[in-house]
Amino acid sequence: MSLDKENKDRITKEFRIHPKDTGSSDVQIALLTARINEITKHLQVHIKDHHSRRGL
Repeated sequence: MSLDKENKDRITKEFRIHPKDTGSSDVQIALLTARINEITKHLQVHIKDHHSRRGL
C-alpha cells in the first residue's frame, strides 16, 4: 500500500524546487496526498480492512 519508486520519482520531479529537492514542504505534501489517495481507494474496495483504516 505504499507508493512505488516510479510514482515517488514522478511526484518528486513534479513538485521539487531545485534538482536535488526531496524534502521541501511542497514535495512532502504531494507525497502524503498521493499516499492518502491510494489508501482511500484501497479502503473503498476492502471495506473490512480496519488495520489499514487506522493507518490513514
